[in-house]
Amino acid sequence: MHTIVLKRTKFLKIMKTTIKFLTVLFLFVSTSSFAQVKLAHINSQEIVALMPEMDSANVKLEKYGKELSDQLQDMQKEFQTKYETYQQKSATWTAAVLESKQKELQDMQTRLEQFQQNAQQTFQMEQQKYYAPIYKKANEAITKVAKAGGYTYVIDLSAGAVIYVDDANAKSISDDVKRELSIPLDKNLPQQKQQQANYFSVIPYK
Repeated sequence: MHTIVLKRTKFLKIMKTTIKFLTVLFLFVSTSSFAQVKLAHINSQEIVALMPEMDSANVKLEKYGKELSDQLQDMQKEFQTKYETYQQKSATWTAAVLESKQKELQDMQTRLEQFQQNAQQTFQMEQQKYYAPIYKKANEAITKVAKAGGYTYVIDLSAGAVIYVDDANAKSISDDVKRELSIPLDKNLPQQKQQQANYFSVIPYK
């Protein structure tokens, strides 16, 4: 449910920040010590999507979302029925009845709008409740693998379109993290489900 789209200006800002970071790294680290810096890369979104806990969370969220949607549809149907009655019979009502019916419709519309707003907030809270432990577990696994491998930085490729990676200098640790999370190594996301964004992040682990 969640694809991140960044505007070009934000993308350029992130790129400039990353370039500055790498420039400083080259300027202030000697050649001999830089050779000891180990880089790795990972597709964290793919890892998270492949975790069994994510399937379970999505099933629960889909069920909860349907419950909210059904409630909203019932309220909309009730409003539509009363509105149609108002249109058909308003000409025959007294001023007092007309005013009462108008207020009833206005109150129902207000409740509908409030329900929609509250539904969005409660659904986001449910997402946070189910997703937070999953992301925490994935991050802990990535950190554990990165530290065990002695990597100084891990580049998250899932955060953007990196068109070239020199595996001689930046090893993928995705398989290592899969092992840590007990995900089969041959389990991969379908091509159409692999999310692409417009930036990449460098995550320090030392």
